[in-house]
Amino acid sequence: MRILVTGGCGFIGSALVLHLVQDLGHEIATLDALTYAANPISLQPLADNPRHRLIQADICDADALARAFAEVRPQAVMHLAAESHVDRSITGPGAFIRTNVVGTQVLLEAARRYYETLSGADKEGFRFLHVSTDEVYGSLPPGAFFTEESRYDPRSPYSASKAASDHLARAWHETYGLPVLVTNCSNNYGPRHFPEKLIPLMILNALEGRALPVYGDGLNERDWIHVEDHARGLVAVLERGRIGETYLLGGRAVRNNLAVVEALCAACDRLRPDGAPHARLITFVTDRPGHDRRYAIDCTKAEAELGWRPTKVFEAALEETIGWYLANEAWWRPIREGRYTGERLGLAKAG
Repeated sequence: MRILVTGGCGFIGSALVLHLVQDLGHEIATLDALTYAANPISLQPLADNPRHRLIQADICDADALARAFAEVRPQAVMHLAAESHVDRSITGPGAFIRTNVVGTQVLLEAARRYYETLSGADKEGFRFLHVSTDEVYGSLPPGAFFTEESRYDPRSPYSASKAASDHLARAWHETYGLPVLVTNCSNNYGPRHFPEKLIPLMILNALEGRALPVYGDGLNERDWIHVEDHARGLVAVLERGRIGETYLLGGRAVRNNLAVVEALCAACDRLRPDGAPHARLITFVTDRPGHDRRYAIDCTKAEAELGWRPTKVFEAALEETIGWYLANEAWWRPIREGRYTGERLGLAKAG
């Protein structure tokens, strides 16, 4: 298939693109604005692969999107481009509204116009997969799980912007007949994760002997899915999901934040001992505003309908992730030192 992937230089996007090209042999055009959290080095394994091309463009740019659709002629769109860091959304919500809401609307319109030019098997087979988060459902009580029927209740500017984008995607399906699929996932972890998020931040701080800041009492719970399991799930939804449906993708690995950091410290003790337990670096800090207490996904629908299920065991995969960061300092060191931008890496605009 020819697939247009937005946000393909990000954490989840790059894992998806690598899977689509290297494992499945699809022809992929990655469309990415190359903002701060996008790292084209993540796609370096595809540098000489004729089945991949990088288009530097903003999903808010209607003209650039029209050119991309005309050039790529995709059989599917997988939309992952988004601002995604909750802390940043609290201090600067405007960027989240622009990219996640306005950008999604502009992309949906570009896809609709392109879709209306198709006919026959090309039109019948076209899909638009909108990738979202479980945070749109708000906070759960102890022991409860999100399902596809859960009520939307976003609590942060980030989750509110993603909730809006979900509603837009469904509206373009209902109003215009665009063949939309929606996924909502739990917290991802794995290689190539931008080091402002919990797990990569804690890994790198631990390896450098810095404080490990844990919000509040550390008992906020999250369901963790390995990014490679998520990538396989997205492909399963694209290939076998029912048009107009939503599928929740989770890792069946609910852990509180303190337990995650403690497991990470124990793994660092094994992989990079420094004479004292890394857990000594754990520091509790003031909780952030609107910090949801629990997210957890029931992914039964995806498992039953699509034949997909998460395969990674959290603690073992977490240790593998730490090993990746140990072996790939060239990927994260420029980010940690503030030296990273696409231009400084010599990347020209494409498309």
